[in-house]
Amino acid sequence: MKSHKIVEAPIPMRWVGPLRISGNVAEGEISVPLATYETPLWPSVGRGARVSMLCDEGIKTTLVDERMTRSILLEADDALAAHQAVESIKARRDDLNAVVAQSSRFANLIDMHSQIVGNLIYLRLEFTTGDASGHNMVTNAADKLFPWILAEYPQLRYSSISANYCSDKKATAVNGILGRGKYVVSEILIPRAICERRLKTTPEKVVDLNIKKNLIGTLMAGGLRSANAHYANMLLAFYLATGQDAANIIEGSQGVVHAEVRDGDLYFSCTLPNLIVGSVGNGKGIDFVEENLARLGCREEREPGANARRLAALCAATVLCGELSLMAAQTNPGELMDAHLKLER
Repeated sequence: MKSHKIVEAPIPMRWVGPLRISGNVAEGEISVPLATYETPLWPSVGRGARVSMLCDEGIKTTLVDERMTRSILLEADDALAAHQAVESIKARRDDLNAVVAQSSRFANLIDMHSQIVGNLIYLRLEFTTGDASGHNMVTNAADKLFPWILAEYPQLRYSSISANYCSDKKATAVNGILGRGKYVVSEILIPRAICERRLKTTPEKVVDLNIKKNLIGTLMAGGLRSANAHYANMLLAFYLATGQDAANIIEGSQGVVHAEVRDGDLYFSCTLPNLIVGSVGNGKGIDFVEENLARLGCREEREPGANARRLAALCAATVLCGELSLMAAQTNPGELMDAHLKLER
């Protein structure tokens, strides 16, 4: 088979910011890299970043949870045998983790969930994975667990290393409910004067549009655990600039915007329950990626997982900047298209 030389596909990239960030995993004022062909994204995210610099706490990011998952598919003779095996397996997490430890220094099994369909067992294994996003790490751990499970439970049979109950790179409900990747919430409180002067709109208009567009509009479209304007735009640009698996924007873009008027000011938040990022692992060896991660402060000597958590917080803050700017623009007739015509033509 003929081998092909690996080349790089150039994508325009620009640093945007700085933005002000606070919260439980990252603080400070920092610019972020965005690689995209949709060049209006840079000034749009930049506008949100400038607003954050004018607010006391800037963008407050809270990391709520983190885990990476791999679901495996087993078969039993019938549902009763499947149920009995699952109950026994779930009670032996320490034994399972002893097997997992043979595959990785960083993978740690923290939970399991299951679904039984007829005689089929869908077993969702959930791990922490240090600074890696963990796709390969959890698959490798599951691969090591399979022979152990089949040896301990000879009544079970192998069906697949991946059962789609993970759920990897697909828009499903399970990830938002049980978690996959980093669960991050980004929030900002914008004084009315700044909202009117910098965003050319009012808190009331943004809240009203969020209800009618993001919530009701997405409901009418049949959206799945999703109520946002364009999370995917910021996620893709951030992912490509930092060496992430870009296909994970599928589940990453499933998130909710919530906005309120608070004493005349605008409270605006973006919840991202499936934010899959890592500061080490596949895709990180490329020079520009290494330079970007270092500039973001995600190449520091910290406890395992801290750099990836910082990266997730910066990503969530970037999503808020772009989401806020677009929502503000869409409260004004013609503003969105005018901006695209000026910046792309």
